[in-house]
Amino acid sequence: MRYVDEFRDGRAAHAIAAELRTLVVPGEHVKLMEVCGGHTHAIYRHGLDALLPEEIELVHGPGCPVCVIPMGRVDDAISIAERPEVTFASFGDMLRVPGGRRRSLLEAKARGADVRTVYSPLDALAIAQREPEREVVFFGVGFETTAPATALTLLRARELGVENFSVFCNHVLIGPALRAILDSPDAEIDGFVGPGHVSTVIGTAPYGFVAREYGRPVVVSGFEPNDILQAIAMLLRQLRDGRCEIENEYGRVVREEGNPEAIAAMARAFSIRPDFEWRGLGPIPHSGLRIADELADWDAERRFEVPGARIEDAKACRCGDVLRGRAKPWECSVFATACTPEKPLGTCMVSAEGACAAYYAYGRHHR
Repeated sequence: MRYVDEFRDGRAAHAIAAELRTLVVPGEHVKLMEVCGGHTHAIYRHGLDALLPEEIELVHGPGCPVCVIPMGRVDDAISIAERPEVTFASFGDMLRVPGGRRRSLLEAKARGADVRTVYSPLDALAIAQREPEREVVFFGVGFETTAPATALTLLRARELGVENFSVFCNHVLIGPALRAILDSPDAEIDGFVGPGHVSTVIGTAPYGFVAREYGRPVVVSGFEPNDILQAIAMLLRQLRDGRCEIENEYGRVVREEGNPEAIAAMARAFSIRPDFEWRGLGPIPHSGLRIADELADWDAERRFEVPGARIEDAKACRCGDVLRGRAKPWECSVFATACTPEKPLGTCMVSAEGACAAYYAYGRHHR
């Protein structure tokens, strides 16, 4: 298939759905995790859950880059943004993410902080060049998908000698998060629909440990409806045949080796933190990136003093359980009541890739 319309063809979708019914054992429960929030939104936007046999349960993983940023790191970002000399540049999704006491960067902006929305870290670097009297800080968030752009911007800032630019780095790695989920005592995941965007950078090889060490298959998927249905069919075929492999449904974009240039840029600009706290998952060893020592002059954490506090999520919010695949959004007592996209209590309701936002947007308020 060469054209997007073909990946959304209804007849093809129903044909794959018919095959899925032949690949399950009646009454046997199969739990699959779609790691990426983009997959979650595609599933409910296109109503794919209604095409699946009742034996298949989809649960949501920690692949939403905004959702996994803990409250303490949001408060650290606010503390930097509220400094009078700072212009704080961020992707739009992060502005509404609640920190401690439900404060956000958007509220800091309303109180007078110079917080600006940008579409790439290069936009933030351009602001620093235009306004040399300001300290411009970019809020670096996301998995390996967005980390290369931040890495290249840091290298560019050093090359140009832009001294009033720095990055507050919160980039995270997908592999350790999957390991943390699989290491949990109640891990009951039979297979993973692997993230497409991350895999365009890192390739498929890094998921090998999931099959080798944990005996779970992974199929990297694209984001169109028939991509996702086909990935589920590929997982079910593996389970039926007793195989456990890493397969690539998204071959038109993803390669086994990934993007070597992007990987090299990350290696030059970042080092791996001993541990990093994730919202809902707690501290995960070797799961976060920090700015390399050679680029320390562009590291906002070294340039500015930040509180560094760890703040527990609100007790009523079950974002952590949703990110671990332990709960569906509608099982949270505050979903669509105290927690809505207009006034979110947790990050899963904020982000365009959040599972709670997907359920809310597409009417899945209850089972």
